[in-house]
Amino acid sequence: MKVEVINTGTELLLGEILNTNFQYLSRQLNKLGFDVLYQTTVGDNAGRLKDVFKNALERADIIITTGGLGPTRGDITKEVLCETLNLGTYLDLDTWNRINNYFCKRGLCMSGNNEKQAMIPVGAEILTNEVGTAPGLAIRHEGKLIVLLPGPPSEMQHVYEKQLEPFLINHFTKQGIIYSHIIRLRGIGESAVAEKLDDIITSQTNPTIAIYARRGEIIIRITAKCMEVNEAKTLIAAMEALVNTRLKQFIYGTDDETLASYLGKELLRTKSTIAFAESCTGGLASSLVTDVPGSSEYLLGSAVTYSNMAKHKLINVSEESLEAYGAVSWQVACEMAQGVRELFGTTYGVGITGIAGPGGATEDKPVGLVYMAVADADGVKWAKHVFGGTRTDNKMRSALTAISMVIDRIKEKETENKDK
Repeated sequence: MKVEVINTGTELLLGEILNTNFQYLSRQLNKLGFDVLYQTTVGDNAGRLKDVFKNALERADIIITTGGLGPTRGDITKEVLCETLNLGTYLDLDTWNRINNYFCKRGLCMSGNNEKQAMIPVGAEILTNEVGTAPGLAIRHEGKLIVLLPGPPSEMQHVYEKQLEPFLINHFTKQGIIYSHIIRLRGIGESAVAEKLDDIITSQTNPTIAIYARRGEIIIRITAKCMEVNEAKTLIAAMEALVNTRLKQFIYGTDDETLASYLGKELLRTKSTIAFAESCTGGLASSLVTDVPGSSEYLLGSAVTYSNMAKHKLINVSEESLEAYGAVSWQVACEMAQGVRELFGTTYGVGITGIAGPGGATEDKPVGLVYMAVADADGVKWAKHVFGGTRTDNKMRSALTAISMVIDRIKEKETENKDK
């Protein structure tokens, strides 16, 4: 079954909010074996939305919309669809009562314009929304299925899980499943991975392989389409084994594992602890580490030393180094790493200092220049990077690269100890 997802809302086109609804729906529908082939985003304009509906009805079997079911004049999805399909509406009293009770339970009075949300297209099946006011709707029309879902992600996901997914399973023959498995790599570039897997990619059928470059890592997604999960897992396992023979030394995890969670495992395994001194990343590296449950066992503390004063007073970076080399220098990064390690008494100390941008650059120190260092009992190692992306990208890439640098140092120390 061909599926098109239509996300409505001018705020999506303006980039004011991230479209997480499509990502969620695509993943869930793929699990059920539906082929999500099209995705359209359209603003709150009746003429353009009507054109989008007409196009979708020509090329898709199932059309799912998100947004535009609210009580305001700008919420027009249901009304435009009814005009497109020439459908009348009626006031559904059960829906009206549910919306009214929603407000009463919160000590509020239902506004008159909320009655608009209780107007139901003739022939539509109501998908009850228990966490908001706008119900979802399922409409069959000339062999097509059109589903309207509310726009707020929490409401959309609730209606999908509680109402739409059972509806799809009950009304369609089994589509099979689309199952994916992620392999995560570090320390290798996207082009190098593609080269090592070129013959596999050019001859792939089922499962398929896709390669993505993400901040600080490479992701290989293996996807199989089968009737049963176990069948898909068997196909994927064979492909994963083949990938491992070529890239094993670069693989650090699978699926939802992150660089931070992998670092945590390595620190626990080696009975080590860590502390961060962060300047340009503003505590982001520490935040990523603390996203992992149980990180308090190895992260003993961090210092956001954004100013020179903080670098000097909190972690003993010398005023001489700050004056001679500047805050963005390998010398200061090393002193930050050593200073925070001494402050918290940890196995490893990490220092990160750089120019996140867009301002602050000089001729010698461009935007994206970052120095990072890892200190331990045997000394300190430092590295220089020039990322050159947006401020947000530079911060994230700096944090992830620093985390990866610690992982490298842990493995280096193990090798060094074996050779002694």
